Amino acid sequence: MNGKTPMLAKGQGPILIAGQTASGKSGLALKLAQEHDGIIINADSMQVYGELQILTARPGLDEMQDISHRLYGHINASTAYSLGQWLQDVERTLLEIEQVGKRAIIVGGTGLYFKGLLEGLSPVPDIPDDVRDKWRTQALDPAIDLHKQLHALDPAIANQLLPSDRQRLARALEVIEGTGKSLLYWQTQPEKALLDPDKTEKIMISIERAELYKKCDQRFEQMMQNGVLAEVEELLRLNLPPTLPAMRALGVRPLSAFLQGEISKEEAVERAKTETRQYAKRQNTWLKSNMITWNAVNL
Repeated sequence: MNGKTPMLAKGQGPILIAGQTASGKSGLALKLAQEHDGIIINADSMQVYGELQILTARPGLDEMQDISHRLYGHINASTAYSLGQWLQDVERTLLEIEQVGKRAIIVGGTGLYFKGLLEGLSPVPDIPDDVRDKWRTQALDPAIDLHKQLHALDPAIANQLLPSDRQRLARALEVIEGTGKSLLYWQTQPEKALLDPDKTEKIMISIERAELYKKCDQRFEQMMQNGVLAEVEELLRLNLPPTLPAMRALGVRPLSAFLQGEISKEEAVERAKTETRQYAKRQNTWLKSNMITWNAVNL
């Protein structure tokens, strides 16, 4: 970080900070919290899981620097935490922050969290467990062509999704099977948003790709030194279904493969780094496509 922080209005609405993994979001959030008497709220779908402290680079007590952080590590890995649950938790947290006269600073890399926050959540009915589990299990198998299956059932939304975006393909498939209607239909009927976009300060961190990839690799090396293998080993002892979100966190699969004697440590590390860089690239594409009106900040 260059030591400078964006010029923001004092005492105004929530500050939103979005950016790719390893881009420096947490550091910027801390600076702004200190400058604006803020409380930081997590908007990262993996940092909610208590068992994934190191692997998700969740801020530790020393990194929080006496600034209050909310919605970090508050969910058990056995829970399939959803966008809807996060919005409920954020709504309650925003009210608490308002009552104590602080300023909310919402930071993370999960674009859909911000989209739900500012646009509202599509009122998709609950999907039957067997339907959800079927498609999420298939999403883990690269030999299954999810895009082809979705195109047969719901060509309109299939044309909007990349064949490589297996998580969103699985979501669209479970919705069309579980509700009988396309996800596109439900997206046209959003509920009221929690925040008015015009009453927020919106920041999107911008960082050159080569520098971002370097940071991703360096951070994973640091994770290895900090005991991430032991953390994944503890996660595996829980014997959780592979379809749960926590089991799909970046690095879980390659590190699990090493711990189970399937690949070498070097290969596991390289695979995890590759996963992270690919995720950062997808994040960058999504953020630039969906947050074109946000204030881009170079760190």
